[in-house]
Amino acid sequence: MITKLLVVDDEVEICDFLKTFFEERNYKVFTALNGETALRVVEKEKPAVVLLDIKMPGLDGIEVLKRIKALHPTAKVIMVTAIETRDKIEEATRLGADNYITKPLSLEYLETDVRDKLESLAR
Repeated sequence: MITKLLVVDDEVEICDFLKTFFEERNYKVFTALNGETALRVVEKEKPAVVLLDIKMPGLDGIEVLKRIKALHPTAKVIMVTAIETRDKIEEATRLGADNYITKPLSLEYLETDVRDKLESLAR
C-alpha cells in the first residue's frame, strides 16, 4: 500500500526537495504552497502524514492545523518551523500536532519521524 504524504510550505524549493526525497522512498507525495490548497488536498486525498510549515502568508500553519484536524482527525501532523517559538509550538501541540522539527531539516530525523508516525497509525 502506498502511503500519502502532504508537504505544506510557501517555499517551492522545500516542497520540491521533500517531494523528491519521499517519492524516492515510495511515498505518494502531494505539495501545497499555502493553507487553502493544503486543506483541499487533505479533503480529497486524506494523507496519513502532513509536514506543515508554521509561518506562511494567508492561513498560517496553526490555523491550517486546526482545520486539518477537523477534516481528517487521524492525520499525523508534523509542524515545521524556521524559528523555534515556544508559544507556537505549545499551541500546535495543544491543537493536535504530533511533533515539530526546525529548519534546516535533518532528513534522517524527518524520515524516522514520518516512519514512527505511520507505525503509530497502524497500531
